[in-house]
Amino acid sequence: MFAEPRLVYITAADAEEATKIARALVEERLAACANILDPMRSVFRWEGEIQEGSETVLIVKTTADRVAALTDRVMILHSYDCPCVAAIPIDAGNSAFLEWIAAETAA
Repeated sequence: MFAEPRLVYITAADAEEATKIARALVEERLAACANILDPMRSVFRWEGEIQEGSETVLIVKTTADRVAALTDRVMILHSYDCPCVAAIPIDAGNSAFLEWIAAETAA
């Protein structure tokens, strides 16, 4: 049996910031890996105004018990006042891959 796997969706200002965050999360075993998708276009409301901009997406693989620490670390490393960090349960998949996530994020 494997730990409860999670995908964590994070947006960053650019590829450089995304890489910095991804490397820290993997080095600190808060994540098994991170995919960086660049560029991505965002449309959002911020401080009462509709905004548009280019961002970079990180899709991070971790476990449920690491999400809080991962989120705390992203908040420290991130340039945004209110960064997007959203954890999504993984209900099924390649069991070997899901076990790998658990092994790589073990304390």
